Amino acid sequence: MRTKLSSALVGAGLVFAAAAPLLAHHAFGSEFDPNKPVLLKGPITKVEWVNPHSWIHLEVTKSDGTKEEWMIEGGSPNSLLRRGVTKESLAVGAVIVVDGYQARDHTLLRANGRNITYPDGRKLFLGSSGTGAPADGSDPTDIAKPNGRGADGRR
Repeated sequence: MRTKLSSALVGAGLVFAAAAPLLAHHAFGSEFDPNKPVLLKGPITKVEWVNPHSWIHLEVTKSDGTKEEWMIEGGSPNSLLRRGVTKESLAVGAVIVVDGYQARDHTLLRANGRNITYPDGRKLFLGSSGTGAPADGSDPTDIAKPNGRGADGRR
């Protein structure tokens, strides 16, 4: 009896441990605000190539000269590589412009990145397909809305 109970507890623990990474994954709408688009510019300070989402840390200089450290969520490392985003294209110190959406908790300096633009004008899609973000044409699988991005048409 005791062996069966121990086996059942171990089995339940393994099932929970296997499901834990899935619980950490989220839908766009649960964490990011589709009505709060952001445009951030600055040098990359750090890149985290982790699953399920990569993170780009960006130093943004505000209009008053103070600096803020933003965390930008991107697609998984594999999805970024397939779209042409590499470790070399996200080198620390490179200045980029990130077009995305702010976190629902506006006290956090965090955003979901839709795309990035380099100083030479080159653009790369940063988001993952099917994130639930408003369709704006950045995702090659999206159909862009004729009046711009988001439900309210704001850019």
